[in-house]
Amino acid sequence: MEFKISRDFIAQIEQLISENREKELQDLLEDIHYADIAEIMGELDDSGAIYIFHILDSEKTAEILLEIDEEVREKILRELSSKEIAEELDELSTDDAADIIAELPQDRKEEVISELVDVEHAKDIVDLLRYDEDSAGGLMGKELVKVNENWNVLTCVKEMREQAVNVQRVHSIYVVDDENRLKGRLSLKDLLTTSTKTPISEVYIPKVDFVKVDTPDVEVARIMQKYDLEAIPVVDELGRLVGRITIDDIVDVIKEEADKDYQLAAGISQDVEADDSIIELTRARLPWLVLALLGGFITVKVMGLFDAAMKAHSELFFYTPLIAAMAGNVGVQSSAIIVQGIANNTISGSLFSRLIKEVSLSLLNGTILAIILILGSHFLLDVDYDLGLTVSISLVSVIIIASLIGTFIPILLNKVGVDPALATGPFITTSNDICGILIYFTIARAILGF
Repeated sequence: MEFKISRDFIAQIEQLISENREKELQDLLEDIHYADIAEIMGELDDSGAIYIFHILDSEKTAEILLEIDEEVREKILRELSSKEIAEELDELSTDDAADIIAELPQDRKEEVISELVDVEHAKDIVDLLRYDEDSAGGLMGKELVKVNENWNVLTCVKEMREQAVNVQRVHSIYVVDDENRLKGRLSLKDLLTTSTKTPISEVYIPKVDFVKVDTPDVEVARIMQKYDLEAIPVVDELGRLVGRITIDDIVDVIKEEADKDYQLAAGISQDVEADDSIIELTRARLPWLVLALLGGFITVKVMGLFDAAMKAHSELFFYTPLIAAMAGNVGVQSSAIIVQGIANNTISGSLFSRLIKEVSLSLLNGTILAIILILGSHFLLDVDYDLGLTVSISLVSVIIIASLIGTFIPILLNKVGVDPALATGPFITTSNDICGILIYFTIARAILGF
């Protein structure tokens, strides 16, 4: 059952801290999960969060470091000595320890690494720091269980027992050759049901999914999601086994990518959070607001080209918000479907077939909406036939063009290496607004003749 943090509970924590009742606070937090403690610390002021961190044992605080907000973690790390940080990192797996060290200033990184007690642990962390944080190498941990293809089952069991001491959870048993090149994986069932003298080379499974150290993290996430993997081995350029990536790291990648795409779709160009400063939030939001403003200027200019239409048929003006809104909505709908397909790698067929499908769908939707518009305009607004026909034909045309733009732009952006999520935000809305108004008045001129 999920632990619920109430305002009363936070007040109780704050009182215990203010009265320096350390033992009572330790007892209160003893059975609470480290992720919930991290959330509690996020509700306290800096001094309260640091106080809690200092009174807990290192095994729990090490896990808390991974869960707390980055700003709070930065303040806590500043309060700790290099030796104290090293003690925390000794409790963590190599990939998590490397992530925390990567956040430290360069001079402190070296100090902390030098204070690590376990030399092998330190070497593994240093090795991981070489890789880009957005690659498989930056995600992987060094802890894994591997056996040599030349060993027999009995030898494998002995070696696995020794290796498993340093592995929090054994997802898979990997098989390597004398050069540490990944050869396959070993089924635990086969290991238990085979004679102890049988060579591993006769029972291991040669087929194994893997990624290279330079594989982008989003690609790793896609592979693990597609094949329902809890862990995946990582190999270097020579095919040697260098680490493994577990599902908990991939969940973080998926969440970060989803947050990033959501912000791009909302017209936020940088990775920000609600608690960031006004300056940081302005930098993230302003560029696309400027684009929307420029788009608005262009829309006004386009409408100015049809000033005669406005004077001859002033009713046209009242339908412009409807046309612009439909163009923006249809474009966003189309682009959202394409962006989702690109992200999940589920788009099949040629671009031409995709565009034909969108035209057919838009024609059907546009026709239904046009009929509703004609009937609504005639019976509710008492609009004459020519104007109703003009707006309806414009509506169908705008929907078709908007859907084509919404389909084509994300695919084009993806082809040139730009995040297609960009196409679901102000970019697509603004461009469709302009196109929609231009199409609307052009059709109105052709039908109404002005």
